[in-house]
Amino acid sequence: MITRKDSSRSSWMAYFFLLAAWCCLFSPAVMVKHENFKKCDQSGFCKRNRAFADTAAATSSWTSPYALDPSTVKFKDGTLSAVVLKTVGDGEKVKLPLTVTLLESGVARVTLDEEKRQKGDIELRKDSKARKERYNEAGKWALVGGLETSKGAALSEKVEKGYTKVFYGVGGKHEAVIQHSPFGIEFKRDGETHVKFNERGLLNLEHWRAKKEPPPVEEKKEGEEEKQEEETKEPEPQGEDESTWWDESFGGATDSKPRGPEAVALDITFPGYEHVFGIPEHATRLSLKSTRGGDGAYSEPYRLYNADVFEYEMDSPMTLYGAIPFMQAHRKGSTVGVFWLNAAETWVDVIKSKTSANPLSLGTKSHTDTQTHWISESGLLDVFVLLGPTPQAMTKQYGELTGFTAMPQSFAIAYHQCRWNYVTDEDVKDVDRKFDKFKIPYDVIWLDIEYTQEKKYFTWDPLTFVNPTKMGKQLDKTDRKLVVIIDPHIKNTDNYPVVDELKKKELAVKNKDGNIYEGWCWPGSSHWIDCFNPKAIDWWKSLFKYDAFKGTLANTFIWNDMNEPSVFNGPETTMPKDNLHHDNWEHRDVHNVNGMTFHNATYQALLTRDSKGKELRRPFILTRSFYSGSQRSAAMWTGDNLAEWSHLEASIPMLLNQGISGFPFSGADVGGFFGNPSKDLLTRWYQAGIFYPFFRGHAHIDTRRREPYIPGAPYTEIITQALRLRYQLLPAWYTAFHEAHTTGAPIIRPNYYVHPEDEAGFAIDDQLYIGSYGLLAKPITKEGATSVDIYLADDQPYFDYFDYTLYQGAGKTHTVQAPLEKIPLLMQGGNIIPRRDRPRRSSGLMKFDPFTLVVVLGKDGNAEGTLYIDDGETFDYQVGAFIHRKFAFSGARSILTSTNLFADKLTVKAENYLKSMAKVRVEKVIVVNAPKAWKSNKEVNVSEEGAKESARKRGVGLEFFEGGRGKADWAVVRDPKVGVGKGWKIDFN
Repeated sequence: MITRKDSSRSSWMAYFFLLAAWCCLFSPAVMVKHENFKKCDQSGFCKRNRAFADTAAATSSWTSPYALDPSTVKFKDGTLSAVVLKTVGDGEKVKLPLTVTLLESGVARVTLDEEKRQKGDIELRKDSKARKERYNEAGKWALVGGLETSKGAALSEKVEKGYTKVFYGVGGKHEAVIQHSPFGIEFKRDGETHVKFNERGLLNLEHWRAKKEPPPVEEKKEGEEEKQEEETKEPEPQGEDESTWWDESFGGATDSKPRGPEAVALDITFPGYEHVFGIPEHATRLSLKSTRGGDGAYSEPYRLYNADVFEYEMDSPMTLYGAIPFMQAHRKGSTVGVFWLNAAETWVDVIKSKTSANPLSLGTKSHTDTQTHWISESGLLDVFVLLGPTPQAMTKQYGELTGFTAMPQSFAIAYHQCRWNYVTDEDVKDVDRKFDKFKIPYDVIWLDIEYTQEKKYFTWDPLTFVNPTKMGKQLDKTDRKLVVIIDPHIKNTDNYPVVDELKKKELAVKNKDGNIYEGWCWPGSSHWIDCFNPKAIDWWKSLFKYDAFKGTLANTFIWNDMNEPSVFNGPETTMPKDNLHHDNWEHRDVHNVNGMTFHNATYQALLTRDSKGKELRRPFILTRSFYSGSQRSAAMWTGDNLAEWSHLEASIPMLLNQGISGFPFSGADVGGFFGNPSKDLLTRWYQAGIFYPFFRGHAHIDTRRREPYIPGAPYTEIITQALRLRYQLLPAWYTAFHEAHTTGAPIIRPNYYVHPEDEAGFAIDDQLYIGSYGLLAKPITKEGATSVDIYLADDQPYFDYFDYTLYQGAGKTHTVQAPLEKIPLLMQGGNIIPRRDRPRRSSGLMKFDPFTLVVVLGKDGNAEGTLYIDDGETFDYQVGAFIHRKFAFSGARSILTSTNLFADKLTVKAENYLKSMAKVRVEKVIVVNAPKAWKSNKEVNVSEEGAKESARKRGVGLEFFEGGRGKADWAVVRDPKVGVGKGWKIDFN
């Protein structure tokens, strides 16, 4: 959020909000204040490295000044080490330690450091207290596994002059070919090059050098001013532009740089790959555009620098709230990727280099290479190369490194109702009652900052939230939850024990002089907790104890906003880069990982808040700022969007990109945060929002109320039906979350991920698949549209979810009628979809409801699907307390079966869970695309494992329905009385 009212009497804050209100009179199209955020030519290190690239491209004889010293090469236990020498202008050789680590997973890791900084053999300017080394702890926060070195990796026995080759991966099919001079690396799979380092010679690691300080200015004597100015004037820079090496100013703030220039940059090429995806967060398409100008291209690089961006614009490489420096390249038959492990400000140029076919050269085809240029302000050069070869292998390899998404509580994937702000506890209870009155399901209601007393976190406003405990207990009666906001800025005021402890224990971020940093945010004067400090995390955990944060209950969860961090009076609305964190790392080194350290600390706090030792419940945290690894402990949303059709449209590719980038628990504010949506837009947004993994309606404090019961007929009824569809499909959603939790697979999936061989669909990003269920949705995102064209990549039959209309034809678009009350949703043949059809007020009340299985027969007459369920709350699933079934229909045998996907020995908790679910049954089986031969069948035979002798095989009625007029035939088996957690068989013969 970026424009909230504040109760502070500070004149500064009053001016701030007056200005914000004045700005609201203008069109939202001009609300992005570009002057507040740097472009590449305003960011010294980006400008230098782009100029470096331009010089290299314009110089026919360009040679990279980096060479590997072959005498230093050593190889042991899957790790190659060597020294790369950088030749500088005066012939000096700068030593850069190189490590190439080959991992058991088939991933390669390349790091390049700087010996002088590594050894601390440098001098800091201006008596700085900052660390001398390049920041080398990003992996401490981002990486959790997958680092076992390859036992089978080996140097090539064939010695080639100027090269060192290493074979690794399964069967030694991967190869790293290291060129000595100029230094570069090619990564091959099955003999073909897929990734190249330094092909264009843009490797640039800015080495340390001492600044030649001007002599001190002596006291001027009369008549000597002009002469002294001439003597002390610094010489004009020669060669490289040194103007931002030592200090850099922007927006009235000056960044001191005690270590001088220290950027790292590298060009990475994907030969033969036209499409690259990833590096969120940006409001842009799934397939990344070129960034060096031209038709339809950007002129700016993609920027990764977590920032509080006010009403961000569409179709832009401009930075947003989070950063995941993971890029994938995809082509028919192959997916590869790179993970740039660096937490500093980073820019990425993308260039599509097309090569035409040579008519004089037989067999030479036209192809496109994607050339990328990665530039970070500081830190190590630390890059992982993932060679796939499939989209599924890619997300799994990345997930093994950074962790898979946390398994959420079941309520977390249902509907959340939020606005800034519900103003009193009575207001909250009234909204809760009205949802029930209008029979609209929801699970969570949220409170923004106005619930606090004068913006002091861990407090309640005594005038407006008089009895938060009573409020929480009312929600609990219908198994609903409360989420409250807690931000990282702590109000600097008297009589506030939280800030007093923060200061006393020295747990806050410090300024460059080593004193506690003071900035401005919602409370006015504020300090920021430093969650890089283990002691700060321990203290933070203590604040969430039930006896400390009074008024919170077991159904209270947390929203972490503003954790980029947002600082209203800071450069680029964030913290100065020369601030100091724990162990004296500069903020410039850790900026992009800062938000993750905060929501990680909150996650730990929720795990430990119950001092009475009750069974642990899974935490729920929403974060705005994120980095690689954030998926392990939080959900995210796309920040402060607008109530405009363009923002609804942009939400789909943004969330698809999040999913393939390892952070699938993502959503966008339904209805748009700023502004008042029309009733049509609000309705269509809800119809799209039911396909967001994180599904929350939210609105700014100055907007009109827009709870689903507000719009009135027919809109309320249409929105309610959309919400009920989300709840009906929660079993499928929960199973998709389990797949993400165990394999890294995205929850909503783009066309290329599901159909990786379909070249025509690689760039499609306005439709999505849900999990592995063949559910294909294309939300309406255009004003006034009453139909939509859905692209089908394969030749399976697809059926309308609601009336079973048939669509078929690979590589074609098919028009689906979608008046306002209709949601474009198709079912792909060959899938079995689990759902729960009984409408309830919240997901918690559905826990013991029966299931319906929708069996959608494919072109071969077969279908299959899975179902995963657990208690939806605890961590007992980690010891086997869950049900995981595979359903399969054999067209040849006309038999539907349920088999177990988990065969380990049951623990006590697992047995208890199965007992609690013993009476939960399948109450209906719907078969879509049913064979005509069933028309004469009146009964099916049902058998179940463990049933009594008399009930082991029994007849159950079958109803057959003819579709007609382009609709599929379908059949229904009602109440076969089979347990959802048991093995059974339904024979349709």
